Amino acid sequence: MKHTNTFRNFAITLIVGWLAVFVFVPNLMILVTSFLTRDDVNLIQYTFSLDSYLRLFDPLYLKVVFHSLKMACVATGICLLIGYPFAYFIAQMPKRWQPLALFLVIVPFWTNSLIRAYALKTILGMRGLFNWSLMSLGIIDHPIRILYTETAVIIGLIYILLPFMVLPLYSSIEKLDKRLLEASHDLGAGKLQTFWRIVIPLTMPGIIAGCLLVFIPAMGMFYIPDLLGGAKNLLVGNVIKSQFLDTRDWPFGSALSVMLTLLMALLVFIYYRVGKFLNKKVELHD
Repeated sequence: MKHTNTFRNFAITLIVGWLAVFVFVPNLMILVTSFLTRDDVNLIQYTFSLDSYLRLFDPLYLKVVFHSLKMACVATGICLLIGYPFAYFIAQMPKRWQPLALFLVIVPFWTNSLIRAYALKTILGMRGLFNWSLMSLGIIDHPIRILYTETAVIIGLIYILLPFMVLPLYSSIEKLDKRLLEASHDLGAGKLQTFWRIVIPLTMPGIIAGCLLVFIPAMGMFYIPDLLGGAKNLLVGNVIKSQFLDTRDWPFGSALSVMLTLLMALLVFIYYRVGKFLNKKVELHD
């Protein structure tokens, strides 16, 4: 018993210490820096200022924020359209094949996402595999330009983030009570009606979790636009990176980071409230 308590205290101390050093302190430094003033020599000057937050309302940066929201929404929507039937298909497979299918979903994580983005760059280029395949099949006569366009960024985001949509969807669909589907069919509901009235509501927690896991990183995944989108398809993550590494305006970069963190916190809060509402609704029906 004594050894158990010692191990528990050690584990709790380790987790709290890790969170304090690698999560709390860095975020506190970002928050404090966002209220300071830029200095060309020392990067920051310890003078309180709200200028960095006022610059967030500059039309130039608002345009980048709305563009990032649009790109993240499109990538999330397409991931959902692809991921939902994919996860449903895996959940309907025989139990012995499901681990293999899930293994294939997570295999891309064994390779660094930056390397996969470079690989995608070679596929989407003017002389890449995609154009070569279309021309070989006689679908097009001349190579089409995909690389360094908005389409290439969307493809890159979907390629990198699709597993994050599939896994929570599979978890929700796999837990579906088959008796409810049978009861729906016995009561005369068609397949479409059963899917819309039974399957979708019961898998809504997985849908919301998958959308959050795709949408949140899509807003800040700066290396995808850098490699595939060129200079005209920036995301918020690109602006933050340029403020820290190129412009050397750390207070404004920190203010952008704080804004992005608050947006993520808002989305997580919405997920929590929706999940609580759905659980309450299920309890009322029971």
